[in-house]
Amino acid sequence: MNTVLVTSTGESTGKTAITLALGLLAKERGLDVGYMKPKGTRLQSSVGKTLDEDPMLARELLDIDAEMHQLEPVVYSPTFIQGAIRGKENNEELSEVISHHFEDISAGKDLMFIEGGGSYRTGGIVDLTDADIAELLDAEVVLVADYKQPSDLDDVVAAIEDIGSDRLTGVVFNRVSDAVYDELETEVAPFLEARGVPVLGVVPTEKDLAGVTVQELADELGAEFATDAPTDAFVERFLVGAMGGDAALRYFRRTKNAAVITGGDRANIQRAALEAPGVKCIILTGGHRPVGAVIGKAEQKGVPVMLVNGDTLSVTDRAEDIVSTGRTRDERTVERMRTLLYEHADTDAIIGGIAPSGDADEDDE
Repeated sequence: MNTVLVTSTGESTGKTAITLALGLLAKERGLDVGYMKPKGTRLQSSVGKTLDEDPMLARELLDIDAEMHQLEPVVYSPTFIQGAIRGKENNEELSEVISHHFEDISAGKDLMFIEGGGSYRTGGIVDLTDADIAELLDAEVVLVADYKQPSDLDDVVAAIEDIGSDRLTGVVFNRVSDAVYDELETEVAPFLEARGVPVLGVVPTEKDLAGVTVQELADELGAEFATDAPTDAFVERFLVGAMGGDAALRYFRRTKNAAVITGGDRANIQRAALEAPGVKCIILTGGHRPVGAVIGKAEQKGVPVMLVNGDTLSVTDRAEDIVSTGRTRDERTVERMRTLLYEHADTDAIIGGIAPSGDADEDDE
């Protein structure tokens, strides 16, 4: 049996979608595939049990017969971290628990996929970084990374040094924009490969995987629309309007695919947001409705305005969490990633050399 651990340079890089998409590609080749996420980091609460949707989605898509506590033996919550700091967690016992469940889940499998934590460093306080887990479970490692500018390579190189070249299968760059795609293929990839680091794929950004629609965002926030405007635009980032009107306008004009979050009583910020072409919607907090002139201008420009209860800071935190996790973990996203990996990545380098166990039995006969 082979084991592949998919880790990343940071959070929200598309690691879950890539892990499960690789699992689907392996199943298409007739392999019996297993999955495990040793450290649960997508938390619904800070204490007790958590319903991490990644293992649940894996169980459904990859047809895995295992319990949640086996698929995700360590819930890496704030409560767990505090306990570890206070000496209430035994590192060796945690490793034994992960190894025990891994043995049960992997029995009879051709290929096991291990999904890493938030980043390759997550788990360091209990000696369970992704590099530690790769060593523990004797796994090969695929590193997923974003690339927006050359300085991002610092994170890639640091991760590779931590993982070790002997375990690294290669790097997959995900969500690569058109602006840097050629640079990555013609300059960055040769640079890494000259250092003995295989670049397994350069996956382009997909608009409908890069954020959430205005309507989806409103549904998740429980927002009310104050305008009659289209809600199918995509939002990838958020801008908090807390400055004067002129400064806000300069700030808003430097971005794209953004939602502006500001108080419902800040009409000057709202007007500035409506002058910026990259602003796709306005989210008003504090229970205040905008003045009629703002609503009229927003409808004229086709920019939705939504009303949300709560203060600006808490609404911003909720919205950013929705964008970073909400669209990366569903069946449609995984299916789309399967196609992207098939077209833009060397999946043979990861799963191509593994034969289904049935084929191996026939060869033995």
